Amino acid sequence: MVQAKWNGTVIAESDDTVVVEGNHYFPREAVRAEFLTDSSHSSFCPWKGTASYHNLVVDGETNGDAAWYYPDPKDAAAEIRDRIAFWKGVEVSA
Repeated sequence: MVQAKWNGTVIAESDDTVVVEGNHYFPREAVRAEFLTDSSHSSFCPWKGTASYHNLVVDGETNGDAAWYYPDPKDAAAEIRDRIAFWKGVEVSA
């Protein structure tokens, strides 16, 4: 089981993550949506496509752009469609 925790709270938990470039991508349904807010930030990867971001909000604290996903990944990254990954101090452990 892989967990993503931030600010002492489990944000996501799944035994079905996909690891790409060292990052665990959790199925969207394994991520606790109540901790996510939309971000206007985006970034581009030549082989994965355009990433969109979420902020994490736990106990009144915000971790900006700490979760990302590819709403329409390129074919080479199709396995991460509908999955979310984390960074910026989010602890991911198996």
